[in-house]
Amino acid sequence: MSIKSITHLTSVHPRYDTRIFFKECISLTEIKNYKVNLIVADSLGDEVNSKVFIYDVGKAKNRIQRIFYTTKKVFNKAVELKSDIYHIHDPELIPIGLKLKKIGKIVIFDVHEHISLQIQDKKYLNKALRKILSKFYIFYEKYALAKFDFLILAEDSYVPHYERINNICTILNMPDTVALKDYIVNNRVDNGLFYIGGISNERGLDVTIDAIKILKNKYTDIYMHYIGNTYNDILRTLDLKDIQENIKFYGHMPLHQGLEISKHAKVGLSILKPLANYRYSYSTKIFEYMAIGLPVVTSNFELYKNIIEKYNCGICVDPQNPQEIADAIDSIISSPQLAYQMGQNGQEVVEKYFNWNVEKTKLFDIYYKLLQEKSYDA
Repeated sequence: MSIKSITHLTSVHPRYDTRIFFKECISLTEIKNYKVNLIVADSLGDEVNSKVFIYDVGKAKNRIQRIFYTTKKVFNKAVELKSDIYHIHDPELIPIGLKLKKIGKIVIFDVHEHISLQIQDKKYLNKALRKILSKFYIFYEKYALAKFDFLILAEDSYVPHYERINNICTILNMPDTVALKDYIVNNRVDNGLFYIGGISNERGLDVTIDAIKILKNKYTDIYMHYIGNTYNDILRTLDLKDIQENIKFYGHMPLHQGLEISKHAKVGLSILKPLANYRYSYSTKIFEYMAIGLPVVTSNFELYKNIIEKYNCGICVDPQNPQEIADAIDSIISSPQLAYQMGQNGQEVVEKYFNWNVEKTKLFDIYYKLLQEKSYDA
């Protein structure tokens, strides 16, 4: 059987992005006749890791340079690799996908975020401009993506937006339970709180800080572990008076390195504000917390309540109410038996329903179908 070359492309994401590298790329290497490449733009150089061939086109100095010059480098490297399938992960690479289609290549586009809703939530843009840009992006995206061979969605909630596109499949960003087994802790001792992901007020930073101030009155050893990138110099705006010794910002870490720190926590936090792009999308970290037996405190969106409350693996709260957040954390910390049961429930549910093994079979089916169709056409 001939070797099929698969290339994933990103000009935005880090080379070890959880979805792109650890889930999709590494999973595809399990298929013996696939050679898997990943094109990135981070100036960390070329390498081979876990049978994935990583090619670096260099990091741009700013966003403008990235959009107009880095994308060209990504395209040139993509053509050079002469792959059978190209799997694109960034909206700014959509024009690259169209160029690859023009030269007869199979192209998949992976929708990680609901971009048009993201645009509407960008407060630094004028409201009218946000509306115009969002509508323009919807028009452009529907025109362009209809020309691709397949569309993969990271969320079920995106489906109505793309229902007119024929070849479409949702592949949820669920945890790899096998890879996370080393981080399961059933007897958690430290009064720690854990968060991993992008750090911003939209993702609950401000209300979490206020909740920690409330909790310190009862738990002097309360400690918040923040793993992830911060945005817009947000740390400079924080009032950390009286809790400097109770919080640490570690910066970005690979998932597995960050989860090592979670062993020192009793609660996993995912406090998303009620923005359109958050209300109807799963927070992957919730399922990662569940997979390692960490009770969850998260927003009281209906989507989350249908899992967290249904299976009793955490508590859903008003994401704009620090007192309610503090009370939920307190109820878990103060009741070891409740915390243990929530952790066990979360592990069982993820193992049964919400895991990467279920999702990756859909990914394999897409690739198999596209390559079969190409072979038939030839």
